[in-house]
Amino acid sequence: MTGGPGLRRVEHTRVVHAPPAPLYDLVADVTLWPAVFGPTVHARRLEGGRDSERIRLWATVNGRVSDWVSRRALDPARLTVGFEQEVSSPPVASMGGEWNFTELSGGRTEVVLKHHFTVVDDEPAAVTWVHEALDRNSAAELAALARIAESGHPPREIVFSFTDTLALTGPAEAAYDFVARADLWPRRLPHVAGVTLTETAPGVQDLRMETATADGSTHTTHSVRVCRRPEWIAYKQVVTPELLLGHSGLWTFGEGPKGPFATASHTVALNPEAVSRVLGADRTTADARQHVRELLGRNSRTTLSYAAGQEAPVR
Repeated sequence: MTGGPGLRRVEHTRVVHAPPAPLYDLVADVTLWPAVFGPTVHARRLEGGRDSERIRLWATVNGRVSDWVSRRALDPARLTVGFEQEVSSPPVASMGGEWNFTELSGGRTEVVLKHHFTVVDDEPAAVTWVHEALDRNSAAELAALARIAESGHPPREIVFSFTDTLALTGPAEAAYDFVARADLWPRRLPHVAGVTLTETAPGVQDLRMETATADGSTHTTHSVRVCRRPEWIAYKQVVTPELLLGHSGLWTFGEGPKGPFATASHTVALNPEAVSRVLGADRTTADARQHVRELLGRNSRTTLSYAAGQEAPVR
């Protein structure tokens, strides 16, 4: 770590056995980050075009969810993505940096992730805290890029999104409340056996849920959720099933030309190595895409149907 008084610079590097273009694409499309990068809980693209944009990120930093707004400069010709935080979360006073992708021999790429930052009042303990967070998150992000790019499949084949929309019979805000009050789901949803819901910070929830499956067994899911009443609830699955490397979701609620509606969106990263073990020896990533689409979509549509009042609550 280097830099003048108050300014620190950190650099993390990894050589990936894949060409630079698909690696650049994964970093450039911030909407994929919650499924690709473990620390990222939710990402929103606020504005921008092909060369620049403003984004807002929510990510786990040293065990807690922080958020910030950044400007990014996208340069596919130079294979760089620069970023600078507009609004940082204490103890960070300012932060920026750049992703660099350099083609090497043998179909490899050197990925360099650079950061520069300052902390509030230049406190030594805060400097150590940020340094530890950058070391942990940068290493995790570089490893995630490598795992997807080195899977032997085009990244866009295994990282994908889908959305279901449902018309509401009541106000959108009531549907928001139904989804936000996940602590009541065991009484409201037939497939939910138990829930532990903790608000770790205003608008941030830790959700652990016991879900009953068709064969009578149960499995546990653990998610971090960011709630912004009355418009949306985003979540990141902390521990994923074997078939997925990553899974994030977004519930949105609003009023459209035809009345109130709710949507359930998912972004997932498949684990190609698990396809044959989970689905059978002859199954492909295309089969896995369809399986995940049907399973996650069905669960979300069921929840929305109860939130919409189309199904009677469980008593």
